[in-house]
Amino acid sequence: MHLARHTTTTLGDSLDSAEVALLPTGSVEQHGPALPLGTDFMAAEAVADAVADRDDVVCLPTLPVGVSEHHRQFDGTLWTDPETFEDYVSDVLSSMASHGVRKAVIVNGHGGNTDAITRAARRLRRNETAFAAPWNWWSNLEGLDAELFGQAGIGHADEVETSMVMHIQGDLVREENLEEAEDGAADSWGKSVHGANVGFDTADFSESGAVGHPTSGSPGAGKQLFEKATDELDALVDWLSETQFEALLPEGHR
Repeated sequence: MHLARHTTTTLGDSLDSAEVALLPTGSVEQHGPALPLGTDFMAAEAVADAVADRDDVVCLPTLPVGVSEHHRQFDGTLWTDPETFEDYVSDVLSSMASHGVRKAVIVNGHGGNTDAITRAARRLRRNETAFAAPWNWWSNLEGLDAELFGQAGIGHADEVETSMVMHIQGDLVREENLEEAEDGAADSWGKSVHGANVGFDTADFSESGAVGHPTSGSPGAGKQLFEKATDELDALVDWLSETQFEALLPEGHR
């Protein structure tokens, strides 16, 4: 079920069966000239939505703006401070805990959010408020990306993200701009000088804002990536739903 589509009275009845909250998070940031600014939150939202029809799941509204200051030189990028984002995630899941749903998956679509999400999850568990599993939609592809594209890993506005958006929001992909994106793309994330990482912003190492090979993306590959991600999320929810909350809390002092 989707929390925001209920009234307060209809939700109260439905929450009796809810075991796990899903909180989609992402970003509004540049994804080169071919992909939409909302790529990250759209992907997270689509994957979460695919399992939201479970009786034991309540899907929360998406948090679209994330930790994206490193893309600030490109038009349209929005961002918040990591500490603000951490607090926001923690507050939202604390709110759900107050209504009785104390287990959650943070369904994330933006790598820049990972540290803040992990800190929020640690805080919630340490305080015994809730147990939240941080989870990136691409985190357990089990080699599917390498099988599809000949190499593992995810860049930025690359073949993996291009394929995903082609599948979930194909009308938003400017396919005529994919070659431009790739011509100005970096081969890998970051910039190193004598072992020091000096690529603080994407603009330091990518002309187009992309990292990877967006022209290799396809709707068919996106469908396979989407199905793999939703299967993994479904399995994670199974595990959380079946695990007693008390068993997820920190161990006592040794």
